[in-house]
Amino acid sequence: MMRMEIALILVLVFVGFVYFGADKRTTPLHKTFSALLIITPLHLAFDAATVYTVNHLETVPPVLNEILHRMFIASMVIVVYLFYRYISILVEEETKKPVRFHLVAKIYLIIAEFLIMILPIQYTITEKGNYSYGIYVFACYISVAFYLLLCLWLLLKNRRQIDLKKKAAIGVALIIEGIVLVLQAIIPTLLISGMGITLMTLAFYLTLENPDVLRAELTEQKMSMLYLKSQVNPHFLYNTLDTIRIQAQLGGDKTTADLLMRLSDFFRLSIKTDKQMTMLEDETALSDAYMELMCYRYPKLKYNCDIDPDLSDVLVPNFILQPIIENSLLHGLKNKGYRGNITVTAEKSGGKQDCIEIEVSDTGSGFDEGAKKKVDEMLTHYDKEKAKTESIGILNVQKRIKLLCGKEYGLSYTENTEGGVTAHILLPIVREDYK
Repeated sequence: MMRMEIALILVLVFVGFVYFGADKRTTPLHKTFSALLIITPLHLAFDAATVYTVNHLETVPPVLNEILHRMFIASMVIVVYLFYRYISILVEEETKKPVRFHLVAKIYLIIAEFLIMILPIQYTITEKGNYSYGIYVFACYISVAFYLLLCLWLLLKNRRQIDLKKKAAIGVALIIEGIVLVLQAIIPTLLISGMGITLMTLAFYLTLENPDVLRAELTEQKMSMLYLKSQVNPHFLYNTLDTIRIQAQLGGDKTTADLLMRLSDFFRLSIKTDKQMTMLEDETALSDAYMELMCYRYPKLKYNCDIDPDLSDVLVPNFILQPIIENSLLHGLKNKGYRGNITVTAEKSGGKQDCIEIEVSDTGSGFDEGAKKKVDEMLTHYDKEKAKTESIGILNVQKRIKLLCGKEYGLSYTENTEGGVTAHILLPIVREDYK
C-alpha cells in the first residue's frame, strides 16, 4: 500500500509543479486550490507513514504511531474542508450569491480537529492488515461525510445556475470520494482514502484548474473580442469617414477629402480578409495608405515602396508591415522631427530562391546604446518574451511569422552605415491558397 501512496504523492507533486509554474489569475478560487495542492501531498505522506506504523505496531513506538495517525486524520479533514471551500467559492462565482454555511463549516472544522487530537485510538489486528476502529474512526467518517453532504447540497440546490462542465467536475469528484468512503468503511483493510482524495484533486485540476485549459479559454475570449472589434469598429469608422469625405469633396475641400479617402482605405484594407495570410500587394497597399497619411501629417517625411512585380501574389502573414513601419517612425524618425526616408523593398532572397526578403529601411537616429542587443534577444527568444509597450508590435510580428511560416523564417534588424536601421523579414515563397 505504501507504494500506492508514494505514487499518488509523485503525481500530485508533478501537478503542483505544473500548476504553480503557470501564469494564472490570483483569485480566492485559485488560492484555495493552491492550498489543496500543498496540503494534499502532506496528507498522503502522513498516510504512507501510517500504513507502515499501523502494520508494525510491535516495533514502532506507540507515541510515534499515535502522532502520525492523528496528523493523518487531521490533515484528511482539512483537505475535505478545502474541497468544500473550493466548491462553495465556485458556486458563489456562478450564482453571484453568498453561501450561508461558511461559518458552520469553519466551526465544525475546529471541533473535528479538537476531537481528533483527544479521542482514544484503538486498533484491530488481522491477517490482511491492521487498522484503527472505534469512536475515533467514526469521528473521521462523520467529518468527511459532513463536508461531502454540504458539497452535494450546494450542487443540487444550484444545479441550474452552475456551468455544465463545472457541475460535471463537482459531481464526478463527489461520486469518486463517496465510493471510496463506502468501500473503506466496508473493508477497513483497503486503506484507499488517499486514492479518493487524489482522484478528487485531479478531477478538479483536469477540468477546472488546468493552466492550458485556462489559457485556451482566455485566448479564445480575447480573440473573439478582438475579432468583433475588428469587424464592427473599422466598418463603422470607414463608412462614417467615407460619408464625411463626400461632404468635404462637395464643399470643395479636396485635401481633406483625399486624406479621409486614404484613412477610409486604411480601415477597409485592414479588415479586407479574415485569413491569417494575405497577398503581398494587399499588404503593401495597407502600408501605402498608412504612410500617405503620415506624409500628409509630416511633410518632411518621404516614403517609397519598391516591390518586385513577380512577387505581388506571394502570400505573407497579414498585417506585418504596418507595425514595422510605425516602429521606424516612433523610434527612428521621431527623434529627427520626422524628417527622413522610409523605404520598403521586396525581392527574392539572394541565398535562397524559394524565399522572399522584405526590407523596411529608415534614415532615422538608429538604436540607442544597448537597444540593438535587447531587440535581438527579444526576437531570438520570442517564445519566452512578454511584450512591453514599446515592443509589442515587432514581437507580435515575429511570433506570427514563426507560427505561420516556420521557425527558420522571421524578423531581424541591422544598423545602416549611413544612419538608421533596416528591418529584414524573411518569408517562404508561397502562392497557393492558404488554409
